Amino acid sequence: MDFPVFDGHNDFLLRLYNAPDRREELWLKGETDASGKTVGHLDLPRMRQGGFAGGLFAIYIPSPIAHDSADYQALMDTPPYDLPLPDLIDARGAQPVALSMAAHLHWMARAAPDDFTLCTTATQIRAAMADGRIAGVMHMEGAEAISPNLDELPLWHAMGLRSIGPVWSRPTVFGDGVPFRYPGDPDTGPGLTDAGRALVRACAEMRIMLDLSHMNEAGFNDVARISDGPLVATHSNAHAVTPSTRNLTDRQLAMIAESGGLVGLNFATSFLRPDGRQSPAMDWDPVMRHLDHLLAHLGEEGVGLGSDFDGATIPEGIGDVTGLPALLQAMIRHGFGAELVEKIAHRNWLALLHRIWGA
Repeated sequence: MDFPVFDGHNDFLLRLYNAPDRREELWLKGETDASGKTVGHLDLPRMRQGGFAGGLFAIYIPSPIAHDSADYQALMDTPPYDLPLPDLIDARGAQPVALSMAAHLHWMARAAPDDFTLCTTATQIRAAMADGRIAGVMHMEGAEAISPNLDELPLWHAMGLRSIGPVWSRPTVFGDGVPFRYPGDPDTGPGLTDAGRALVRACAEMRIMLDLSHMNEAGFNDVARISDGPLVATHSNAHAVTPSTRNLTDRQLAMIAESGGLVGLNFATSFLRPDGRQSPAMDWDPVMRHLDHLLAHLGEEGVGLGSDFDGATIPEGIGDVTGLPALLQAMIRHGFGAELVEKIAHRNWLALLHRIWGA
């Protein structure tokens, strides 16, 4: 039994940014290597094949030294590890990159108007899904492209931005993220700056969803104090199962549940495997352990999917977006009823976005 999937996080725009001359191939056909093997996790044909009905497409400013370089990958496959964070990137440096990624997202809709729609409301998402079109939402993972005075925020909103994480893991003028550390917990530094608190208030006024993934515990607490809306982590897992700094403690899960918020299950192996390794060689047991834990603490309406496609190493049982039906079938075999699987697949995300954005 397959259901359409609305996904809380992917990094496909970074692939387009890194290869703009090949974006038609990457998006409309799919990229293959010299041996003919498909590259990456997402493209339009595979989204169709995997039942990918929509999701949040992240604008992410890559660091000068990529956190997914071969050296970093090797370290993350041999825990324990504690990877250094890159330096802050200011708005002047970030804005051209962010604008380019936003332009690619708008281009995706122009290049495939019958297959993909850029959505800014929950009603538009539901309409696109009903019409068989993929619903894309603009998300910003790390607010580097916004100045401390927030002058650019209304402009980004006008371009379609409806979700923002104040930080990726490196620091911003708004706050601090968590380093990639295993074992470790998210209590790693100070909370939001004055600009960060202003950003939270401005997003609440403009009904832009705030994403707490990558944020440290002090910043998480600050958002919870300032915001009276649902707390959301688009792509995070349970710290009790995998003690990574990127995962959420039971106390944080309780705060998210109390707010009526949601957590999207991250497919990244290093945040799923109890041993913290990056290796994709794993069975379904860790995935189900995280889902069980999240459901126990958040309830059936508080859990969705946040794949991190094209931004992480994915379990071999999923592989890429075409593996989504296998994940849903694994949930059924685990004992989840069809109604619960449908909620996790898309209904919970759509209900949450309606609560935050309105119709």
